Amino acid sequence: MKRLLSFFFVCFATISAHSLDREAFTFTKYDLNVRIEPEQQRLGVRGTITLRNDSPSPQRSLSLQISSSLHWSSIQFKNTPVEYLTQPYTSDIDHTGELSEAIVVLPQPVPPKQSIELEIGYEGIIQQDATRLTRIGVPEETAKHTDWDQIGQSFTAVRGIGYVAWYPIATESASMSDPGSLVAAIGRWKARETAAEMNVVLTMYSNGQSKVLCNGPATPISYEATGTVSIGKMQCKFGLLDQVVPLLVVGNFDLLDRPAVNILYLPEHKSGAGDYGSAIDEAAPLVIKWFGDHREGTEPKAETVDLPDANAEPYESRNMLLMPLSGSDTKLLLSGVQQLTHVYFHSSRKWIYKGLATYAQARFIEEKESHQAAIAYMEAHRNVMIDAEKQQAAAPHNPDSTALINATDESSIQTKAMYVWWMLRDMAGETAFDAALHNYKAAEDNSPTYMQKLLESAAHRDLQWFFDDWVYHDRALPDFRIDSVYASKLATGGYMVTVTVENLGGAAAETPITLLLKTGDASGRLMVAAKSKASLRIETPSLPQEAIVNDGSVPERDTSNNEYKLNH
Repeated sequence: MKRLLSFFFVCFATISAHSLDREAFTFTKYDLNVRIEPEQQRLGVRGTITLRNDSPSPQRSLSLQISSSLHWSSIQFKNTPVEYLTQPYTSDIDHTGELSEAIVVLPQPVPPKQSIELEIGYEGIIQQDATRLTRIGVPEETAKHTDWDQIGQSFTAVRGIGYVAWYPIATESASMSDPGSLVAAIGRWKARETAAEMNVVLTMYSNGQSKVLCNGPATPISYEATGTVSIGKMQCKFGLLDQVVPLLVVGNFDLLDRPAVNILYLPEHKSGAGDYGSAIDEAAPLVIKWFGDHREGTEPKAETVDLPDANAEPYESRNMLLMPLSGSDTKLLLSGVQQLTHVYFHSSRKWIYKGLATYAQARFIEEKESHQAAIAYMEAHRNVMIDAEKQQAAAPHNPDSTALINATDESSIQTKAMYVWWMLRDMAGETAFDAALHNYKAAEDNSPTYMQKLLESAAHRDLQWFFDDWVYHDRALPDFRIDSVYASKLATGGYMVTVTVENLGGAAAETPITLLLKTGDASGRLMVAAKSKASLRIETPSLPQEAIVNDGSVPERDTSNNEYKLNH
């Protein structure tokens, strides 16, 4: 009889796997006891999770997913084991390229908007694994610098969703071969987890020298040394899981304390830590000058954590930046500018929070080198936007879903918002632009138009057209070409040159126009609406030799048609 029941359960669970709505439930609360054993690269988890049915219909089954290197040992409801079937589930949401999925059959259906609490247990090892990247053709040596998560004897760093599913999640499959699907899956997850809470009691077995860190408020609980092994317990709390990817780090770090940032470095990188400290000291006055200091005194102090791999890709979440402290001076300076911008200027809006940090890097280059060097830095990132436009053109989509204010792809957000902030400074003027940012108050930013109104008030000009095309909607990119250049001689000497520009693209923009003369140049600015033409008159002392639209400060899909040579 027992075998017969098991047979029917397997059949039912298999059918459920095909009809299962993996994103029906929202994880609203995690209470996890996490045990890390670096010597064995092992992770063990016990605890409870609370899930709410956010689908419109009752749900009898649900999905629980963890990294494929972990395995389920227990799932219970009210201290009674529930029936569940485990299966591998291909998804690049985890660095292994696969998840260990438990399809759980509940004792009774969960009605819409009702919650259920489950007791869970799972364990396994977390080794460095770049399978999801190498199987799409990324060279292994390159891939490991991106997927560096692992539990190791000398260093441990484990990021959450999108890297390692060390806590239970539930998403539809996503693939690195289709970057849009991965971004969309993570975006949907984060949107559902806005109000979720995670409480982790971390038990760490170490050699007595390791420091345990997390990117949430942390409270030490106990510490016990037994021979060569020490056992430390601490509590980490994570909130706003739509903005914070829970992160655990363990290493033998030394500390360099700076007023705005704690720098935790590996002993062999002491000189690099000093260099980064100097970079922080150099950048801080400029960042405060540009944006102001918006700290309220309740935020945890920012931390920079050293990565042992000198070529590892930096990663930032909440108050913690992980990066190798063995990079070049320029790289350290730009990382310092980004981190300090996040320290001094917080916003719940990603296009503001993420975008201002990358804009600050370009502005720092302008301050220390030249305007053209800053433009070159921005143009080096422009292909991210061009590729995104091509992908969106190839597949029908709701343009508002990819609008900057709604976007979830952090790479696209950072690049597009960097350009948006640069263009806004050009249009508003530096004095008004800086004043608006100094007056920003995160607690008052309750409307999508809050930042627009601040800038309009400071600059005394209408910016609705710009925000419509670049922030509130996704109109793609502009594409300028000079349609004609006509010069007429003035009675007083010199020439009045009329330049007509056509915008073949979908977004309006204000762009600089430059006339190259035999000696020197003359310039002006012109707003050209999408799919339209506009003209600008510029007075010059001599006939122009060439006209150029856009100096690189406005991102275009095609810059090959921006020059117009004149024959006299």
